[in-house]
Amino acid sequence: MSFPMFQLFLVIIIIQFGSNHGSPTKQTTVLDIQNQNYFNPKLPPRTLSSNKKFEGSSDLVNLRYHMGPVLSSPINIYLIWYGKWTASQQLLIKDFLLSVSTFNHRAAPSPSVAEWWSTVSLYTDQTGANISRSVLIAGEYSDRKYSQGTHLTRLSIQDVIAEAVKSKPFTVDHKKGIYLVLTSVDVTMQDFCRAVCGFHYFTFASKVGYTLPYAWVGNSGKQCPEVCAYPFAVPGYMGGSGPGALKAPNGDVGVDGMISVLGHELAELSSNPLVNAWYAGEDPVAPTEIGDLCEGLYGTGGGGGYMGQVMKDKDGRTYNLNGRRGRKFLVQWIWSPTLKACAGPNAMD
Repeated sequence: MSFPMFQLFLVIIIIQFGSNHGSPTKQTTVLDIQNQNYFNPKLPPRTLSSNKKFEGSSDLVNLRYHMGPVLSSPINIYLIWYGKWTASQQLLIKDFLLSVSTFNHRAAPSPSVAEWWSTVSLYTDQTGANISRSVLIAGEYSDRKYSQGTHLTRLSIQDVIAEAVKSKPFTVDHKKGIYLVLTSVDVTMQDFCRAVCGFHYFTFASKVGYTLPYAWVGNSGKQCPEVCAYPFAVPGYMGGSGPGALKAPNGDVGVDGMISVLGHELAELSSNPLVNAWYAGEDPVAPTEIGDLCEGLYGTGGGGGYMGQVMKDKDGRTYNLNGRRGRKFLVQWIWSPTLKACAGPNAMD
């Protein structure tokens, strides 16, 4: 589903979920808390609930499986860089995507992106096959000439994909492939900043020639960082009543903000690629998916006006996950089908 405009809340946790092709198992990881610098930024006081456990836990969430496919085969990601991107920005995004399959704790210490994805991998299709934990960047295409202009719509984004497929040996991978369209800071998108920060869907055969799952995420760095890159930028109306902007873990407010949106969309694209698999609600056109249920939650104690406890490194950069090559990321939690609550590997309870 679309990743809408939001106000994020703050927290921290550490529960790790392992999954096999069969019944999922839950594992608990103990973090070395003494060597981590935790903090819990507070938003303006709001008394929304007397419940002390805010992480979205509920037996009332009717998340159901609708018999469609999930991405159970190794996932081939095809990146489409639309507009002007620096090499460092591209490398940062690719490091996040490749961290999903970085299982070595020396390469990516706990809490890691791979452990975060283990919650996503708990979802299965009708044969019992789990969402794959193998993610590969199988191809890249740069559309530096803005083939569809600098303002895109939900329909013209499919023309961007069609252009990428036609312009180079860009594999049409309709069995294992997903297509990620990432737009640069100078590209506007229909409803961007006003209603969405990212979305996923599938291409129409009449447009691209095939039905291909895809997602779009835009760089909000100059257009609306206070909306789509919060909490690395904060709305002006908050004034002095809330926390100041948190320091982005990789020093790029726009791209660091994109990464949490990208995680949200990638999780939903994998569990609901053709909009007929895992979602809550009765309307497949506007489903509530596994990322939507946990939007704005980053750790233990989140919700009700809090983002939760998150970590801060020696340079003051805020994060909740470790990735490959020493990267750090701040990524929202995902709804766990076993816990029936939002979960992340940085959980503290």
